[in-house]
Amino acid sequence: MGNVTGSVAAKFAFFPPDPPTYDVCKDQDGKFVFSGIAADKDMDIHVIETKTGNKVVATFWRHPFARFTFLYSHGNAADLGQMQELFIELRAHLRVNIMSYDYSGYGASTGKPSEFNTYYDIEAVYHCLKSEYGIRQEDIILYGQSVGSGPTLHLAAKLQKLRGVVLHSAILSGIRVLYPVKMTFWFDIFKNIDKIRHVNCPVLVIHGTNDDIVDLSHGKRLWELAKEKFDPLWVKGGGHCNLETYPEYIKHLRKFINAMEKLSITGQTKQQLTPTPSITESRNNKCLRFGKK
Repeated sequence: MGNVTGSVAAKFAFFPPDPPTYDVCKDQDGKFVFSGIAADKDMDIHVIETKTGNKVVATFWRHPFARFTFLYSHGNAADLGQMQELFIELRAHLRVNIMSYDYSGYGASTGKPSEFNTYYDIEAVYHCLKSEYGIRQEDIILYGQSVGSGPTLHLAAKLQKLRGVVLHSAILSGIRVLYPVKMTFWFDIFKNIDKIRHVNCPVLVIHGTNDDIVDLSHGKRLWELAKEKFDPLWVKGGGHCNLETYPEYIKHLRKFINAMEKLSITGQTKQQLTPTPSITESRNNKCLRFGKK
C-alpha cells in the first residue's frame, strides 16, 4: 500500500526545483554553509539523518528575543535557497526563530520525494530542534504551506502540547486537489481532512480566494474541522504563491503570535480565539500548478 501511495504522490505532487538553487559544503572550520549564498551569523545549517537513512538539509534562523519557533514546511516547487528572503522577513517582523528544511529529494537533501519521506523528514527536524536547541513543544508553531500542510498536520496530530499551527494554502488531500471527491480513498495521500480532527492546538488558516491550484474550499473546510479555530485570513483575489507579498499577511500572523503569547499567560479558550474572518485585497498570481508541469 505504501508503494502505491508513494507512486501516486510522485506522479502529481512533487516538483523539486531542478537544478537545486543551492549546494551545501563545509567551511574551513567544519561548519556547513550554503554555496553561493551569503552567510548569516544567526542562521545555522544542519544535515539531519532520517529514519530511512536520507539526509535532509535544515536551516535554523535565530532571533535573539524569540518567544516562539516556527517549524516551517515549504511549498511544492521551492527549496531552501529560494526561501531565505522570506525567512529573514518573518524572523524580523514576527520576532520568531524559524526552523525549515528541504524534503528528501529537494535541494541538497538526499533520497526521493514521497509522502512518507516528508513525514520522516519533519520528525527528524523536530527532534533536532529539541536536542540541539532545547526548544519545548509548547514553544513551537508548525507552519505548512501547500504540500507542506501534509507533514505539518502529520506531526501536529501526534504532538499534544504544540503552541499552534498555521495552514497556508493547504490541501484537504492529494486526490481532492484534482477531483472533488466526497470520501477518502485508501490510495489518497496527505489525508489532512482526517488528521486535522486530531490537532488540539489553535489553528490559523490562510488561503487566497482566487487560488486556482488549491481551491479556497480546501482552506474553509480545514478551518471548519479544526477544534481550536483562530480567526482565518481569506485573501480576496489572492492566488496560491503570492500571499506573503501583501501587508495583511504579516499583520495577521503578528496578530496570531500575539494571541499565542496571551494564551500562555491567561489560558484563553478556543471561543476567545475566533473573531470575525478577515479578508484583504490582493493581486493576481501565476506560479507552477500543483500537479501540472
